[in-house]
Order: sequence, then structure tokens, then C-alpha cells
Amino acid sequence: MVPLSFAGHEFLALPEAALFWPARSALLVADLHFEKASWFARFGQFLPPHDSQATLDMIETLVDRTGAQAVWSLGDSFHDADGAARLDVRTRHRLRALTDRLDWVWITGNHDVAMTESPGGQCCAELQVDGIWLRHEAEPTDPRPEISGHFHPKLRLSLRGRHISRRCFVESRTKLILPALGALTGGLDAGHCEILRVMGPEAMALVPVADRLLRFPLGS
Repeated sequence: MVPLSFAGHEFLALPEAALFWPARSALLVADLHFEKASWFARFGQFLPPHDSQATLDMIETLVDRTGAQAVWSLGDSFHDADGAARLDVRTRHRLRALTDRLDWVWITGNHDVAMTESPGGQCCAELQVDGIWLRHEAEPTDPRPEISGHFHPKLRLSLRGRHISRRCFVESRTKLILPALGALTGGLDAGHCEILRVMGPEAMALVPVADRLLRFPLGS
């Protein structure tokens, strides 16, 4: 876990694509996309069917490691509105045990905005905590500090002839985008024009490595 200062608050960036807020004892995650594989299976495209279990394994590990008392999931937690209903019994019970034990908030995203049910916790479109707005997709015209997801940012580099891709955070003066935590989520290049349109030319990719936070300028 690597210290990360944002909007006057101190966080810890986790290499596993999550953010811990010690003052709030809260673990922030984004774009879990539970039941993505089962959604594709309905259309004849078969992916490894254990994505929800793998994603939940990671969340349980991070909760245990950080001692988090809250989990705030920043949208697209399920791959579609019916995703929660397709959870197998064991995964549903594990997830319900977490949502019963923790202060769990599901912030809705474009994939799960019409979610028909949730396995515990509370749902909302956005949440304001200590002057920071938590939402799924960054709002370009909002000058207030915000933390969001949606873009699944990845930093892609070429080093000594090798191509490297790492999940990364993207930061500007008032905005912080989290990488996707879901086991089957892809990624958008952190320097993509859609990310820079939201973040502006001062955008930086942040990659937590061991005890350091590596920073890479993204704007031209």
C-alpha cells in the first residue's frame, strides 16, 4: 500500500487496483463487473465462469489486509441489471455476509443502473464524503473533487522491446479515476483522448509499485 494524497485527504493506493481511505476505514473499488462471464454465455460466447468468485476473493483479501469497515463500489459492480440474480448460491452467500458485516455502498454505473436487486448494502447514484464526490463516471464540468471509475485505465509502456500493461489510477487536480478491479475487465489506455477529455492536459497515471507511487504524465 502506497500513500496517495488527494483533495486534502490521505489515501493508500493498492497495487491490486483499489484505494483505501484510512480516516474512513473504507475500501474504494470500481468496475467489478460481477457475472460478466454468465452474461456472455447467454449469447454463446463462453468465458471462464469463475470471474465473480475471483473478484470476490480479491475483495475479501483486501478487506482483511486493510481492516476496512466499509466498501464503496463505484459503479458497474455487476455487468448488467440482472447480474446479481445470476450469482450462484455460494457466491451470493459470501457477498451477503460481507455486505451485512460492512458499510457497503453500491454506486450505480451505466451497466447496472437498472439493477433489479442487490445482495445487501445500499444503492445510490453518487455519494459525498468529506467534500469528495464518489460517482461512477467523472463529470468534466464539475469543479468539485471527485473519485470515479468507468474507464478501466491501463498504462501501456514499451521498455527495452517489451510491451508492458499495468492497471493504473489517473489523477488531475480535482479528479481521481480508479482502475477496474473485476477479474474479466479489460482496460483503456490511460492516455486515450476520452480520458484526457475528462481529466485535462495535467493528467497523470499513477502506478503503485512496492513502496513507491510511480507517476507518468499523460497530456501532450
